[in-house]
Amino acid sequence: MLQVGKILKSNGVDGGLLAGFRDIDIEDIDIKEPVFIYFDGLPVPFFIQSIAKKGTDKAIIFLNDVNSLEDAEELVGMGLFMDESLFEDAEDESLFPDVIGWMVEDSESEIVGVVSDFLDIPANPCLELNTKNGAVIIPLHEDFILEIDPEKRKLKMEIPSGLLNL
Repeated sequence: MLQVGKILKSNGVDGGLLAGFRDIDIEDIDIKEPVFIYFDGLPVPFFIQSIAKKGTDKAIIFLNDVNSLEDAEELVGMGLFMDESLFEDAEDESLFPDVIGWMVEDSESEIVGVVSDFLDIPANPCLELNTKNGAVIIPLHEDFILEIDPEKRKLKMEIPSGLLNL
């Protein structure tokens, strides 16, 4: 499952929800496919009855079986998930949260640190590295990646000068 948004607040008294979306164009959401909300660790499918874009990354949505203000209020703050296979580049994106613990080396093949966290910042994912001089955050941009070696759990990157402050 890939988190595509979050329910920000209820909207109206008839079950409407204001949802914020990230890394997805609202127009690309196929309302024939369910969105999932986790309850007690299990994904529960909901079908979108209607969706109306509000701004660049928000929309008013109505879900099946959410028909009152009380129903809507129970969902506030919950994530909206969709099946990863619905997105063309989901395979590439799904690799990066799994790089925690990997070694990062620079273009000179010198180890610069170990990935301690993946920061999923919309439109700017970053890696937090533990280096000999402390924690450093670097952008995880495709232009910086030189090589990915899952067997050796190693990421080789062209890191712009000044980002590491070593």
